[in-house]
Amino acid sequence: MSASSRLARRMWHQLEPVHAVLYFSPQAFAEAQALGYDVESRWPSYFAYRTAPLGRAGTHLAMATYYSFSPQTIAEHVPAVWEVASPEQVLRTRLTAVDKTCRHLLGGKVAGPEAAEAAELARRAAESVTAAGRTFAAANLDLPWPDEPHLVLWQAATVLREHRGDGHLVALQAAGLDPCESLVSFAAIGAAPVANFAGRGWSDQEWAAARERLAARGLVDSDGRATDAGRALRDQVERMTDELAAEPWRLLGEERSQRLAQLNSPFLGAVFEAGLLPMTSTLGIATVKAPD
Repeated sequence: MSASSRLARRMWHQLEPVHAVLYFSPQAFAEAQALGYDVESRWPSYFAYRTAPLGRAGTHLAMATYYSFSPQTIAEHVPAVWEVASPEQVLRTRLTAVDKTCRHLLGGKVAGPEAAEAAELARRAAESVTAAGRTFAAANLDLPWPDEPHLVLWQAATVLREHRGDGHLVALQAAGLDPCESLVSFAAIGAAPVANFAGRGWSDQEWAAARERLAARGLVDSDGRATDAGRALRDQVERMTDELAAEPWRLLGEERSQRLAQLNSPFLGAVFEAGLLPMTSTLGIATVKAPD
């Protein structure tokens, strides 16, 4: 694993939680509810907030970009979210939601020279990504940059996490893992309990069929646990994901990336101290280590 790939993984751990506050903070749910979204479940606001940079996306575009959600779940929410509010309205609202969330978490730390420096470094990294083949990243890059440093930092973190996520889908496809198999194989290595993936919408029958396909390839055993071959394949996916995410960090450089991580630490700490994010994430940040 190259030094730039290792750096990409470290910076993912730093910035993923910054991006993810949009989908979990009380302020973000309140803003979504004010737009007219049902917030009893987190999914209507999630699909609206995350899909809005794509414009008035339809079901098939959402299936392509989200990948691991079941077609039924995608079809339930997209394009229905645009009947509640337009993508333009949602984009304005999500910045308001992020602003209120950041001010609640950080107080006076949202401003000042360190916040401005963090924003400048993160934006530099985000603007250096190659957009080719990175649909979500490209859509967020096309958005105008906000003025306030904490919002610039959040938007840059969003571009960078979507850039990584777009590359992750390439790695899954290269490994021959279809949308449901990608989740079953991830659960099989202990990244998160199977129950945590229920929100992706796959039925018990679809999950069992995907497990059978993986078993036929020798990737899981009869109990659904990953075999050595299954773990090796997931390592391949993680390695390729890191390699495909390395470009902006290689260009920013080790020293400036580490400085960004240092400057971001109050934001990261505030997110965790507030308990906004699930203890066991389906992203596997806390459980899946970088392959050697």
